[in-house]
Amino acid sequence: MPDVWRDKDERMYQHIKQSQLDDGKSEDEAEEIASRTVNKQRREEGLTDNTTTQGTGNPNTRLEERTKDELYNRAQQLDIANRSEMTKDELIEAIRQKQ
Repeated sequence: MPDVWRDKDERMYQHIKQSQLDDGKSEDEAEEIASRTVNKQRREEGLTDNTTTQGTGNPNTRLEERTKDELYNRAQQLDIANRSEMTKDELIEAIRQKQ
């Protein structure tokens, strides 16, 4: 946990982590999902300087529910060509074809 998190953030992190563990996720997966969720919430509340996500979104959410930035980052991981010129719908289709 970053030391800049508020008590509220830590409680949210622990709750999400435990929920993921209860759902059968590994310790590492649970920690990553919890961290990403808390950090996304902090960005949305304006508590961090970085307003553009560096992640690929929660792997448990549908592609349609992720932001275009998250889809772009996933497309980058998958080395999808011309991703910078794609719309959100095109990114979704390309990711589905590549996975």
